[in-house]
Amino acid sequence: MESLEFFKRILHEHCFFKAFPEEQLLTLAGCASNVRFRKGTHIFRQGEPADSFYIVRSGKVAINLATVDRGDITVETLGEHEVIGWSWLFPPYVWHYDALVMEETRAIALDGKCLRSKCEADPAMGYELMKRFSGMIVERLKATQLQMLDIYGRKLKD
Repeated sequence: MESLEFFKRILHEHCFFKAFPEEQLLTLAGCASNVRFRKGTHIFRQGEPADSFYIVRSGKVAINLATVDRGDITVETLGEHEVIGWSWLFPPYVWHYDALVMEETRAIALDGKCLRSKCEADPAMGYELMKRFSGMIVERLKATQLQMLDIYGRKLKD
């Protein structure tokens, strides 16, 4: 089992956590664990409880949107050093997309319930996480919009 210092170092080196104070990194590290996913499995599926987010250490994951008439549409493919998952942060804490493992993936999982309680205890850390995840959400929505334009061939408004 990895130590808090191990996870703190991983977080410290990751651009998503740049400029977080050391004590906050240690707090975040307390919610972390190592995970592995086999090719062809789902990390999560739309509508399931959202209980974590992931920092990809190696591998590739497709973020898919399920549609009735066209099946799964890949919105983004994420790999090493990228962050997956924001639904743990917003009630009702369910996934809005599917995450399909395209090649064996190793990641750091950060437990959502643990993080939410730590954010309640440290509002400054919670606000900082909220700002960073908000930027990620905007990028994911832009990627979804581009995929919809590509599929349906018409311009969408903001």
